[in-house]
Amino acid sequence: MSHLTVSDAPAWHRHRHYPILRLITSLAIATVGNVGMYIVVVVLPDVQAQFGIARTGASLPFTWTMIGFGLGGVAMGPLVDRYRITRPVMLGAVFLGSGMFLASQADSVIVFGIASFLIGIGCSANFAPLVADISLWFDRRRGIAVALVASGNYLSGAIWPPIIQAMVADHGWQFAYQFCAVFCFVLVCALSLLLRPVPPILAVHATPTAAQAQAARITADADRPLGMHPNVLQGLLLLAGISCCVAMSMPQVHIVALCADLGYGTARGAQMLSVMLACGIVSRLVFGWISDYIGGAATLFLSASLQAVALALFLPNQSLDILFVVSALFGLFQGGIVPSYALIVRQYFRPEQAATRVGLAIAATLLGMALGGWASGAIFDWTSSYDAAFVHGIAWNLITVFISGMLIVLHRRRYGAIMA
Repeated sequence: MSHLTVSDAPAWHRHRHYPILRLITSLAIATVGNVGMYIVVVVLPDVQAQFGIARTGASLPFTWTMIGFGLGGVAMGPLVDRYRITRPVMLGAVFLGSGMFLASQADSVIVFGIASFLIGIGCSANFAPLVADISLWFDRRRGIAVALVASGNYLSGAIWPPIIQAMVADHGWQFAYQFCAVFCFVLVCALSLLLRPVPPILAVHATPTAAQAQAARITADADRPLGMHPNVLQGLLLLAGISCCVAMSMPQVHIVALCADLGYGTARGAQMLSVMLACGIVSRLVFGWISDYIGGAATLFLSASLQAVALALFLPNQSLDILFVVSALFGLFQGGIVPSYALIVRQYFRPEQAATRVGLAIAATLLGMALGGWASGAIFDWTSSYDAAFVHGIAWNLITVFISGMLIVLHRRRYGAIMA
């Protein structure tokens, strides 16, 4: 674990356990601040009925949320690298709260889409920047630390959908947005104040740790990571991120609507989504532990391969019990994918570029979620079934498997068998 060395910081900031407090705080912010990703999924059937639109049109607000999330992540990265984490997180809280309040007042799907875009920008400050930031505070256990913070996204998905569904049932979807707007803004701003200390690796008088010294061989190649131009490697990560999340979006975005179409009801769909994302938390922690031994690229390959298997299991049988089991498996299999990109960035790029490059990688995954969420709705409208959408996701998923496999081969050729 990294130790703070900033001599003029308050004593509690220099305490050896402060990184743990920062980890817990980051996890809490991610859990609260990522509600915007899931509220639009839960209210999708209600929004479709409210505005009298087809499933494709009802899927567009989620697409705009993901676009806002992705573009916001790209913009937040340089802000975090320059100003550190607290200001961008507070800025995100402003976008999140105002977007949710606007959504609650929307009288057309266009206004609702604009609000969803603002919500996505707000959510962007509560994922990639936090993941990049925590990667700078840990060395030996960086994988599990990154996985824990990234789990906030899934913990949010496990906690919020049933709560939102209950609020929608009792008070309407507009009230759900208003409640989340106030609650998230206040709590995220308050928690962000605990993240003011500068990461030790970027401190002026920081002394490299043993783990940092061990990684010097790879860091020295930052100008030619894996023998290629840094932007080429970044481009491969962007393509892998888009591909894996086009696949990932099919169950996450449409499971509630699928359950409604099959006659099981939206409440069952919300429960299924919670099960899926709760298992995703376990998955992220397990894959985080694994990644400390095999590295980011191998973790990405393993998790992406298992995700393809889970997607295929949705096809044969769609009884309620089977859907619950397969949703749980999907969550257990794919949780290691997104955190792997942060680990790959920290392994092959310079630490002072971490937030910018992690932000780009995460933005690609969100673009994939946006594209996949919309495409699945369009395929459903075209075929009146989600079967073709699952096949579509599997095809995209194979691209990620190929790219991650290529990175493993390149690493072994250049550095031998040491993956972490």
